[in-house]
Amino acid sequence: MITVEVALERVLAGCKPTTPEMVALPAALDRVLAEDVTARVAHPPMDVSAMDGYALRAAEISQSLTIIGESAAGRPFDGTIAPGQAVRIFTGAAIPPDADTVVMQEDSARDGAQVTFSVTQPAGKHIRPMGLDFSPGQIMLTVGTVLGPRQIGLAAAMNVPWLSVRRRPRVAILSTGDEIAMPGEPLGAAQIVSSNGPALAALVSVLGGEPVQLGIAKDSRESLSAMVAAAKGCDLLVTSGGASVGDYDIVQDVLAEHGLKLDFWKIAMRPGKPLMFGALKHVPVLGLPGNPVSAMVCAYIFLAPMLRALQGLPSRDPLVPAVLGGAVRANDARQEYLRASLERRADGQLAATPHSRQDSAVISGLAAAQALILRPAHAPEGKPGDAVSVIPLPEGF
Repeated sequence: MITVEVALERVLAGCKPTTPEMVALPAALDRVLAEDVTARVAHPPMDVSAMDGYALRAAEISQSLTIIGESAAGRPFDGTIAPGQAVRIFTGAAIPPDADTVVMQEDSARDGAQVTFSVTQPAGKHIRPMGLDFSPGQIMLTVGTVLGPRQIGLAAAMNVPWLSVRRRPRVAILSTGDEIAMPGEPLGAAQIVSSNGPALAALVSVLGGEPVQLGIAKDSRESLSAMVAAAKGCDLLVTSGGASVGDYDIVQDVLAEHGLKLDFWKIAMRPGKPLMFGALKHVPVLGLPGNPVSAMVCAYIFLAPMLRALQGLPSRDPLVPAVLGGAVRANDARQEYLRASLERRADGQLAATPHSRQDSAVISGLAAAQALILRPAHAPEGKPGDAVSVIPLPEGF
Protein backbone atom coordinates (compact mmCIF):
# COMPACT_ATOMS: atom_id res chain seq x y z
CA MET A 1 0.00 0.00 0.00
CA ILE A 2 1.11 3.56 -0.68
CA THR A 3 0.34 6.68 1.35
CA VAL A 4 -2.35 9.19 0.51
CA GLU A 5 0.29 11.83 -0.20
CA VAL A 6 2.17 9.64 -2.68
CA ALA A 7 -1.07 8.54 -4.33
CA LEU A 8 -2.29 12.12 -4.72
CA GLU A 9 1.02 13.18 -6.25
CA ARG A 10 0.76 10.40 -8.85
CA VAL A 11 -2.89 11.12 -9.56
CA LEU A 12 -2.32 14.81 -10.20
CA ALA A 13 0.71 14.11 -12.39
CA GLY A 14 -1.63 12.26 -14.74
CA CYS A 15 -4.08 15.17 -15.13
CA LYS A 16 -3.40 17.70 -17.88
CA PRO A 17 -5.59 20.79 -18.36
CA THR A 18 -8.32 20.58 -20.96
CA THR A 19 -8.10 22.58 -24.16
CA PRO A 20 -9.51 26.15 -24.24
CA GLU A 21 -12.81 27.10 -25.82
CA MET A 22 -14.57 30.39 -26.41
CA VAL A 23 -17.83 31.05 -24.58
CA ALA A 24 -20.18 34.00 -24.57
CA LEU A 25 -20.13 36.11 -21.44
CA PRO A 26 -23.55 34.93 -20.17
CA ALA A 27 -22.31 31.32 -20.29
CA ALA A 28 -19.04 31.97 -18.46
CA LEU A 29 -20.22 31.58 -14.86
CA ASP A 30 -17.94 29.24 -12.85
CA ARG A 31 -15.65 28.68 -15.83
CA VAL A 32 -11.85 28.98 -15.56
CA LEU A 33 -10.04 31.52 -17.71
CA ALA A 34 -7.56 30.04 -20.18
CA GLU A 35 -6.21 33.43 -21.30
CA ASP A 36 -5.68 36.83 -19.75
CA VAL A 37 -8.47 39.31 -20.47
CA THR A 38 -7.53 42.80 -21.68
CA ALA A 39 -9.78 45.84 -21.44
CA ARG A 40 -11.09 47.16 -24.75
CA VAL A 41 -12.27 50.47 -23.33
CA ALA A 42 -11.49 52.88 -20.52
CA HIS A 43 -13.61 52.87 -17.41
CA PRO A 44 -15.06 55.34 -16.96
CA PRO A 45 -14.86 56.18 -20.68
CA MET A 46 -14.75 59.94 -19.96
CA ASP A 47 -14.48 62.32 -17.02
CA VAL A 48 -17.78 61.91 -15.15
CA SER A 49 -19.46 63.40 -12.12
CA ALA A 50 -19.47 61.45 -8.87
CA MET A 51 -22.33 63.56 -7.47
CA ASP A 52 -25.51 65.39 -8.33
CA GLY A 53 -24.74 69.12 -8.33
CA TYR A 54 -23.13 71.76 -10.57
CA ALA A 55 -20.14 71.67 -12.89
CA LEU A 56 -18.04 74.83 -12.96
CA ARG A 57 -14.56 76.31 -12.82
CA ALA A 58 -13.10 75.93 -9.30
CA ALA A 59 -11.68 79.46 -9.53
CA GLU A 60 -15.24 80.87 -9.74
CA ILE A 61 -16.78 78.97 -6.83
CA SER A 62 -17.18 82.14 -4.72
CA GLN A 63 -19.25 83.88 -7.40
CA SER A 64 -22.92 83.76 -8.32
CA LEU A 65 -23.00 81.78 -11.57
CA THR A 66 -25.57 81.53 -14.34
CA ILE A 67 -26.91 78.03 -15.10
CA ILE A 68 -26.85 77.52 -18.87
CA GLY A 69 -27.87 73.85 -19.21
CA GLU A 70 -27.53 70.38 -17.79
CA SER A 71 -25.53 67.20 -18.26
CA ALA A 72 -27.17 63.84 -17.47
CA ALA A 73 -25.94 60.27 -17.88
CA GLY A 74 -26.18 59.48 -21.58
CA ARG A 75 -27.16 63.07 -22.40
CA PRO A 76 -24.07 65.29 -22.12
CA PHE A 77 -24.10 69.09 -22.26
CA ASP A 78 -22.90 69.92 -25.77
CA GLY A 79 -22.08 73.57 -25.36
CA THR A 80 -19.22 75.47 -23.77
CA ILE A 81 -19.05 77.11 -20.36
CA ALA A 82 -18.01 80.74 -20.48
CA PRO A 83 -16.71 82.64 -17.45
CA GLY A 84 -19.48 83.20 -14.90
CA GLN A 85 -21.46 80.16 -15.99
CA ALA A 86 -22.22 76.66 -14.56
CA VAL A 87 -24.03 73.51 -15.72
CA ARG A 88 -26.47 71.42 -13.71
CA ILE A 89 -24.99 67.91 -13.60
CA PHE A 90 -26.07 64.48 -12.39
CA THR A 91 -24.15 61.45 -11.12
CA GLY A 92 -22.45 59.58 -13.97
CA ALA A 93 -22.83 62.40 -16.46
CA ALA A 94 -19.96 63.65 -18.61
CA ILE A 95 -18.07 66.68 -17.31
CA PRO A 96 -18.36 69.65 -19.74
CA PRO A 97 -14.96 70.43 -21.32
CA ASP A 98 -14.55 73.80 -19.60
CA ALA A 99 -15.49 72.65 -16.06
CA ASP A 100 -12.95 71.30 -13.59
CA THR A 101 -14.94 70.68 -10.40
CA VAL A 102 -18.41 69.57 -9.26
CA VAL A 103 -20.11 71.15 -6.25
CA MET A 104 -22.66 68.91 -4.56
CA GLN A 105 -26.28 69.93 -4.70
CA GLU A 106 -26.35 70.04 -0.89
CA ASP A 107 -23.67 72.77 -0.93
CA SER A 108 -25.53 74.88 -3.49
CA ALA A 109 -28.31 77.45 -3.38
CA ARG A 110 -30.29 78.10 -6.57
CA ASP A 111 -32.41 81.13 -7.33
CA GLY A 112 -33.92 80.84 -10.78
CA ALA A 113 -31.04 80.72 -13.25
CA GLN A 114 -28.46 81.74 -10.65
CA VAL A 115 -26.56 79.47 -8.25
CA THR A 116 -24.23 80.21 -5.32
CA PHE A 117 -22.11 77.88 -3.23
CA SER A 118 -21.41 77.54 0.50
CA VAL A 119 -18.06 75.75 0.14
CA THR A 120 -14.68 76.19 -1.41
CA GLN A 121 -12.99 73.23 -3.09
CA PRO A 122 -10.14 72.50 -5.50
CA ALA A 123 -10.25 71.47 -9.12
CA GLY A 124 -10.98 67.76 -9.60
CA LYS A 125 -13.35 67.48 -6.63
CA HIS A 126 -16.19 64.98 -7.18
CA ILE A 127 -14.90 64.12 -10.65
CA ARG A 128 -14.06 60.57 -11.69
CA PRO A 129 -11.38 60.95 -14.36
CA MET A 130 -11.43 58.88 -17.54
CA GLY A 131 -9.66 55.53 -16.95
CA LEU A 132 -9.86 55.81 -13.15
CA ASP A 133 -10.67 52.08 -12.96
CA PHE A 134 -8.84 50.76 -16.02
CA SER A 135 -7.60 51.81 -19.43
CA PRO A 136 -7.64 50.12 -22.87
CA GLY A 137 -5.01 47.40 -23.13
CA GLN A 138 -4.82 46.84 -19.39
CA ILE A 139 -4.99 43.20 -18.22
CA MET A 140 -7.72 42.99 -15.60
CA LEU A 141 -8.46 39.24 -15.41
CA THR A 142 -5.71 36.63 -15.51
CA VAL A 143 -5.37 32.98 -16.50
CA GLY A 144 -6.77 30.61 -13.88
CA THR A 145 -9.42 33.00 -12.57
CA VAL A 146 -12.68 31.27 -11.69
CA LEU A 147 -15.39 33.48 -13.12
CA GLY A 148 -18.01 34.49 -10.60
CA PRO A 149 -20.61 37.27 -10.89
CA ARG A 150 -18.08 39.97 -9.97
CA GLN A 151 -15.57 38.85 -12.59
CA ILE A 152 -18.25 38.58 -15.25
CA GLY A 153 -19.37 42.10 -14.39
CA LEU A 154 -15.79 43.31 -14.77
CA ALA A 155 -15.42 41.60 -18.17
CA ALA A 156 -18.66 43.21 -19.29
CA ALA A 157 -17.41 46.65 -18.22
CA MET A 158 -14.24 45.92 -20.22
CA ASN A 159 -16.48 45.45 -23.29
CA VAL A 160 -15.39 41.81 -23.71
CA PRO A 161 -18.34 39.68 -24.92
CA TRP A 162 -16.44 36.39 -25.37
CA LEU A 163 -13.93 34.68 -23.07
CA SER A 164 -11.41 31.90 -23.56
CA VAL A 165 -12.00 29.33 -20.83
CA ARG A 166 -10.98 25.78 -20.07
CA ARG A 167 -13.37 23.24 -21.52
CA ARG A 168 -15.39 21.53 -18.81
CA PRO A 169 -13.78 18.14 -18.12
CA ARG A 170 -16.05 15.34 -19.33
CA VAL A 171 -16.07 12.70 -16.60
CA ALA A 172 -17.44 9.26 -17.41
CA ILE A 173 -19.00 7.63 -14.33
CA LEU A 174 -19.40 3.86 -14.25
CA SER A 175 -20.97 1.94 -11.39
CA THR A 176 -20.52 -1.82 -11.23
CA GLY A 177 -22.18 -4.76 -9.56
CA ASP A 178 -25.12 -7.15 -9.95
CA GLU A 179 -26.31 -6.08 -6.52
CA ILE A 180 -27.14 -2.46 -7.37
CA ALA A 181 -30.06 -0.85 -9.20
CA MET A 182 -30.80 2.73 -10.20
CA PRO A 183 -33.06 4.79 -7.93
CA GLY A 184 -36.71 4.09 -8.71
CA GLU A 185 -36.08 0.75 -10.41
CA PRO A 186 -37.67 -2.43 -9.03
CA LEU A 187 -35.26 -4.09 -6.60
CA GLY A 188 -34.50 -7.77 -7.08
CA ALA A 189 -33.52 -10.20 -4.39
CA ALA A 190 -30.53 -8.93 -2.38
CA GLN A 191 -30.25 -5.76 -4.47
CA ILE A 192 -29.58 -2.26 -3.13
CA VAL A 193 -30.15 1.18 -4.61
CA SER A 194 -27.13 2.75 -6.29
CA SER A 195 -26.13 6.00 -4.58
CA ASN A 196 -22.58 6.33 -5.89
CA GLY A 197 -23.48 7.20 -9.47
CA PRO A 198 -25.85 10.08 -8.68
CA ALA A 199 -23.60 11.40 -5.90
CA LEU A 200 -20.47 11.35 -8.08
CA ALA A 201 -22.29 13.02 -10.97
CA ALA A 202 -23.45 15.78 -8.63
CA LEU A 203 -19.94 16.23 -7.26
CA VAL A 204 -18.48 16.47 -10.76
CA SER A 205 -21.03 19.15 -11.65
CA VAL A 206 -20.35 21.15 -8.47
CA LEU A 207 -16.62 21.06 -9.21
CA GLY A 208 -16.96 22.38 -12.75
CA GLY A 209 -17.01 19.14 -14.72
CA GLU A 210 -19.54 17.60 -17.07
CA PRO A 211 -20.70 14.17 -15.80
CA VAL A 212 -21.37 11.42 -18.31
CA GLN A 213 -23.38 8.66 -16.65
CA LEU A 214 -22.52 5.33 -18.28
CA GLY A 215 -24.92 3.39 -16.08
CA ILE A 216 -24.42 0.20 -14.07
CA ALA A 217 -22.28 -2.60 -15.46
CA LYS A 218 -23.14 -6.13 -14.45
CA ASP A 219 -20.50 -8.47 -13.04
CA SER A 220 -19.61 -9.80 -16.46
CA ARG A 221 -16.76 -8.99 -18.78
CA GLU A 222 -19.12 -8.34 -21.68
CA SER A 223 -21.25 -5.81 -19.79
CA LEU A 224 -18.29 -4.00 -18.30
CA SER A 225 -16.36 -3.97 -21.56
CA ALA A 226 -19.27 -2.40 -23.46
CA MET A 227 -19.64 0.39 -20.94
CA VAL A 228 -15.91 1.10 -20.79
CA ALA A 229 -15.95 1.53 -24.56
CA ALA A 230 -18.72 4.13 -24.13
CA ALA A 231 -16.31 6.35 -22.19
CA LYS A 232 -14.48 7.24 -25.39
CA GLY A 233 -13.98 10.98 -25.73
CA CYS A 234 -14.07 11.70 -22.00
CA ASP A 235 -11.25 13.34 -20.07
CA LEU A 236 -11.53 11.07 -17.03
CA LEU A 237 -13.12 7.70 -16.26
CA VAL A 238 -14.35 7.11 -12.71
CA THR A 239 -15.56 3.68 -11.65
CA SER A 240 -17.06 2.62 -8.34
CA GLY A 241 -16.91 -0.94 -7.06
CA GLY A 242 -15.25 -4.01 -8.50
CA ALA A 243 -11.66 -2.84 -7.97
CA SER A 244 -10.77 -5.20 -5.13
CA VAL A 245 -9.64 -8.84 -5.30
CA GLY A 246 -12.86 -10.84 -5.00
CA ASP A 247 -14.06 -13.32 -7.63
CA TYR A 248 -16.46 -10.71 -9.04
CA ASP A 249 -14.10 -7.75 -8.84
CA ILE A 250 -13.17 -7.72 -12.53
CA VAL A 251 -12.78 -4.01 -13.26
CA GLN A 252 -8.98 -4.16 -13.35
CA ASP A 253 -8.93 -7.16 -15.69
CA VAL A 254 -11.41 -5.70 -18.17
CA LEU A 255 -9.72 -2.30 -18.17
CA ALA A 256 -6.40 -4.04 -18.78
CA GLU A 257 -7.92 -5.68 -21.85
CA HIS A 258 -8.74 -2.19 -23.10
CA GLY A 259 -5.16 -1.01 -22.51
CA LEU A 260 -5.13 0.20 -18.91
CA LYS A 261 -1.69 0.97 -17.53
CA LEU A 262 -2.16 0.47 -13.80
CA ASP A 263 -0.30 2.76 -11.44
CA PHE A 264 -1.61 1.59 -8.05
CA TRP A 265 -4.70 0.01 -6.53
CA LYS A 266 -4.17 -0.07 -2.78
CA ILE A 267 -3.82 2.92 -0.51
CA ALA A 268 -3.17 3.25 3.20
CA MET A 269 -6.35 5.11 4.12
CA ARG A 270 -9.65 4.43 5.86
CA PRO A 271 -12.20 4.48 4.37
CA GLY A 272 -10.94 3.77 0.87
CA LYS A 273 -8.22 1.13 0.85
CA PRO A 274 -9.15 -0.43 -2.55
CA LEU A 275 -8.51 2.71 -4.60
CA MET A 276 -7.23 2.22 -8.16
CA PHE A 277 -5.52 4.64 -10.49
CA GLY A 278 -4.06 4.29 -13.96
CA ALA A 279 -4.32 5.52 -17.53
CA LEU A 280 -6.40 4.18 -20.40
CA LYS A 281 -4.92 5.46 -23.64
CA HIS A 282 -3.74 8.60 -21.84
CA VAL A 283 -7.11 9.11 -20.13
CA PRO A 284 -6.82 8.99 -16.32
CA VAL A 285 -8.85 6.25 -14.65
CA LEU A 286 -9.85 6.53 -10.98
CA GLY A 287 -11.35 3.38 -9.48
CA LEU A 288 -13.28 4.17 -6.30
CA PRO A 289 -14.42 1.64 -3.69
CA GLY A 290 -18.01 0.43 -3.86
CA ASN A 291 -18.97 1.37 -0.30
CA PRO A 292 -20.83 4.69 -0.55
CA VAL A 293 -18.95 6.52 2.19
CA SER A 294 -15.61 5.18 0.98
CA ALA A 295 -16.41 6.26 -2.56
CA MET A 296 -17.36 9.81 -1.58
CA VAL A 297 -14.50 10.36 0.85
CA CYS A 298 -12.04 9.17 -1.80
CA ALA A 299 -13.78 11.35 -4.35
CA TYR A 300 -13.31 14.40 -2.15
CA ILE A 301 -9.66 13.56 -1.45
CA PHE A 302 -8.72 12.57 -5.03
CA LEU A 303 -11.41 13.39 -7.59
CA ALA A 304 -11.83 16.99 -6.44
CA PRO A 305 -8.11 17.84 -6.90
CA MET A 306 -8.12 16.00 -10.23
CA LEU A 307 -10.95 18.18 -11.50
CA ARG A 308 -9.09 21.29 -10.40
CA ALA A 309 -5.99 20.12 -12.28
CA LEU A 310 -8.01 19.33 -15.41
CA GLN A 311 -9.30 22.92 -15.35
CA GLY A 312 -5.81 24.36 -14.92
CA LEU A 313 -6.35 25.29 -11.28
CA PRO A 314 -3.61 24.83 -8.66
CA SER A 315 -3.98 22.30 -5.87
CA ARG A 316 -4.83 23.66 -2.45
CA ASP A 317 -4.39 22.47 1.10
CA PRO A 318 -7.86 21.72 2.48
CA LEU A 319 -6.70 21.27 6.09
CA VAL A 320 -7.61 23.69 8.88
CA PRO A 321 -6.66 23.45 12.58
CA ALA A 322 -9.25 22.40 15.16
CA VAL A 323 -9.54 20.67 18.51
CA LEU A 324 -11.29 17.42 19.26
CA GLY A 325 -14.79 17.67 20.65
CA GLY A 326 -14.81 14.03 21.64
CA ALA A 327 -12.40 11.18 22.28
CA VAL A 328 -10.93 9.06 19.44
CA ARG A 329 -9.11 5.75 19.66
CA ALA A 330 -5.51 5.18 18.64
CA ASN A 331 -5.07 4.68 14.90
CA ASP A 332 -3.42 1.82 13.00
CA ALA A 333 -1.20 1.92 9.90
CA ARG A 334 -3.83 3.57 7.67
CA GLN A 335 -4.54 7.30 7.55
CA GLU A 336 -8.13 7.79 8.69
CA TYR A 337 -10.85 10.27 7.81
CA LEU A 338 -13.52 10.49 10.53
CA ARG A 339 -16.88 12.06 9.78
CA ALA A 340 -17.53 14.84 12.27
CA SER A 341 -19.61 17.86 13.22
CA LEU A 342 -18.07 21.32 13.63
CA GLU A 343 -18.70 23.99 16.22
CA ARG A 344 -17.07 27.40 16.75
CA ARG A 345 -16.59 27.75 20.48
CA ALA A 346 -16.74 30.91 22.55
CA ASP A 347 -12.93 31.03 22.69
CA GLY A 348 -12.81 31.10 18.89
CA GLN A 349 -11.52 27.55 18.51
CA LEU A 350 -13.08 25.23 15.97
CA ALA A 351 -14.15 21.98 17.64
CA ALA A 352 -14.64 18.78 15.62
CA THR A 353 -16.70 16.04 17.24
CA PRO A 354 -16.49 12.63 15.54
CA HIS A 355 -19.72 10.82 14.82
CA SER A 356 -20.38 7.74 16.92
CA ARG A 357 -20.87 5.57 13.80
CA GLN A 358 -17.96 5.51 11.37
CA ASP A 359 -18.94 2.48 9.29
CA SER A 360 -18.27 3.08 5.58
CA ALA A 361 -21.83 2.06 4.70
CA VAL A 362 -23.52 4.73 6.88
CA ILE A 363 -24.52 7.22 4.18
CA SER A 364 -26.64 9.31 6.52
CA GLY A 365 -23.58 10.03 8.66
CA LEU A 366 -21.68 11.37 5.67
CA ALA A 367 -24.66 13.47 4.59
CA ALA A 368 -24.82 15.03 8.07
CA ALA A 369 -21.06 15.52 8.45
CA GLN A 370 -19.58 19.00 8.36
CA ALA A 371 -15.96 17.91 8.27
CA LEU A 372 -13.53 15.03 8.05
CA ILE A 373 -11.06 14.68 10.93
CA LEU A 374 -7.69 13.61 9.55
CA ARG A 375 -6.02 10.98 11.72
CA PRO A 376 -2.46 10.17 10.59
CA ALA A 377 -1.22 6.61 10.57
CA HIS A 378 -0.30 5.38 14.07
CA ALA A 379 -1.82 8.48 15.71
CA PRO A 380 -2.20 7.95 19.48
CA GLU A 381 -5.49 8.07 21.32
CA GLY A 382 -7.02 11.53 21.21
CA LYS A 383 -8.80 13.32 24.06
CA PRO A 384 -11.25 16.23 23.94
CA GLY A 385 -9.30 19.43 23.45
CA ASP A 386 -6.40 17.78 21.60
CA ALA A 387 -5.26 19.54 18.43
CA VAL A 388 -6.28 17.94 15.13
CA SER A 389 -6.46 18.83 11.45
CA VAL A 390 -9.83 18.78 9.72
CA ILE A 391 -11.13 19.07 6.18
CA PRO A 392 -14.33 21.16 6.27
CA LEU A 393 -16.99 19.90 3.90
CA PRO A 394 -18.41 22.94 2.13
CA GLU A 395 -22.03 23.58 1.38
CA GLY A 396 -22.94 21.75 -1.77
CA PHE A 397 -20.72 18.72 -1.18
